[in-house]
Amino acid sequence: MGKYIELTNENFDATVSEGVALVDFWAPWCGPCRMISPVIEELAEEFEGKAKICKVNTDEQQELSMKFGVRSIPTIIFLKNGEIVDTMVGAASKQAFADKINSLL
Repeated sequence: MGKYIELTNENFDATVSEGVALVDFWAPWCGPCRMISPVIEELAEEFEGKAKICKVNTDEQQELSMKFGVRSIPTIIFLKNGEIVDTMVGAASKQAFADKINSLL
């Protein structure tokens, strides 16, 4: 069973430096974040071995949030080989996230 990767300042660069990664910047108190959480978990299963599905708790990792200029959550950043290729702010459908990941694979 695929599981999303919990990112921190310590493991961020090593985790997203190769391949395709979706990074969900979220917080436990954020309603829309909680709404898309099951979607992120499903994507982690579906893309296991193909893309990295990651989450960053903005309350615990404020440095990362500042580094990427995250001002509102959820913010989803798509990276390919460590480079940001797209950003989505706010909740979106599972299909929207999947289509974006597939376009980068």
